Amino acid sequence: MKEKLNHASIEALVELLKARFIKSKHLQDQLKWPEVHAKLEKARTENEQGIRTLLAMEQSGGEPALVKYDKEKDKLVFYDCVPESPAGRRSLCYDWDALEARKEHKPAHSAEGMAEEMGAELLNEEQYRFLQSLGKFDTKTSSWLKTPASVRKLGGAIFGDFRYGQVFVYHNGAQSYYAARGFRVSVEI
Repeated sequence: MKEKLNHASIEALVELLKARFIKSKHLQDQLKWPEVHAKLEKARTENEQGIRTLLAMEQSGGEPALVKYDKEKDKLVFYDCVPESPAGRRSLCYDWDALEARKEHKPAHSAEGMAEEMGAELLNEEQYRFLQSLGKFDTKTSSWLKTPASVRKLGGAIFGDFRYGQVFVYHNGAQSYYAARGFRVSVEI
C-alpha cells in the first residue's frame, strides 16, 4: 500500500500550481482558477495517482504547470515547465534495455523507468514542440523524448532542445547519458 499523501505537501503544491497558472495567462480565456482548483480537489479522492505524479514532478525539479485543458476528455494537462531539463532527472540513459546493455559506467536509472515510477509519460515530439511554443525550454540542456518503436528497435532514442532560435529533435544511442540531458513528462488530471 502506498503511503498516505501529506496534506501540507499537497497544499503547497496547489499554491505553486496556482501561481504558475496566474503567471502563464495562456489558458485564462478557457479556465478560471476556481475551476482548476475544483478539479485538483476532486483528484485528491478520485485520481490520487495524478496528485502523486504532480508531487513527484515537483520534487524532482520539474516545476509542473497546467499547459492545456482537454475539453473533450475534461482533463487538465500538466507538463514539466522548468526552464532547463529537471535537475533531479539527468544523467540517465533512455530505457531499461539501454541501461542493461551498458557493460560499464551505468547511470543510476533510465528516463522511461523513472517516468514510469512517477506515474507519468515522457513528452513525445509533438508535446515537446507544443511546450516550446509556450516559451524557451532546454536552451542549455536537452530532454529525452518518447521515441518511436521503429527508432528504438534500431538502438536509438530521440531528444530535443532549443538552440539558435528553434527547436531541434535529434537522435542518440539509447544507452548514452549526459549530465545536461534529462527528461520531461506530462500527466492528465
